[in-house]
Amino acid sequence: METNVISQQQSFSSRAVSAPQSGSVLSSDFETFLKMLTAQAQYQDPLEPIDSTQYASQLAQFSAVEQQVLSNDLLTALVGQMGGSDLSRLAGWVGMQARSDAPAMFDGQHIVLNPKPVAIADQAFLVVRDQEGKETQRIEIAVSDNPIEWTGKTGDGGQVPYAAYSFSVESFAAGKLVLSDTLETYAPIVEARNSGGQMELVLRGGQTVTPQQVTALRSGP
Repeated sequence: METNVISQQQSFSSRAVSAPQSGSVLSSDFETFLKMLTAQAQYQDPLEPIDSTQYASQLAQFSAVEQQVLSNDLLTALVGQMGGSDLSRLAGWVGMQARSDAPAMFDGQHIVLNPKPVAIADQAFLVVRDQEGKETQRIEIAVSDNPIEWTGKTGDGGQVPYAAYSFSVESFAAGKLVLSDTLETYAPIVEARNSGGQMELVLRGGQTVTPQQVTALRSGP
């Protein structure tokens, strides 16, 4: 029973990520998912009960997918207003700060991060990776959603090279990894362009994102 429920949950996650869902569909799927979890608990073998960490991990993964789908829905109208080739409106974003999961350029200034460890976690780590995806730092942080500043300082008092870095938070419960969540950062938009029919935003540092990758906008410096 457990394997079947996990398989259905993975199938739902794949559908949710592949395309934004309407509020009614998302609500319906969420209720279906909860019913599956309930059934999984109800029909578990009493001699081999469900691992509580695995059970919580399923719920945490679904919660993360639901959050991303909701963010995509909120931006659908904004992106849709521009149209596929309305470069003039997209150019209005230049000078603003965009929040996305693109690597953030570190040039000595602190980078503000907003970690959100899962509620059941008893330990959390900030994981920093370079442009090649190699782990550069692993720093234990408080299990809290309070903003933190990444200074680029190394354990020996030095500093990481000026470059682009990506960030994630790994949440652990009872020594087991529950969820690895990519963190988004703000970066100034310096250019909007049409690249081979694909609209792109160029961020400070040269990273590019599509309008669909932007989950929030705010006025710059």
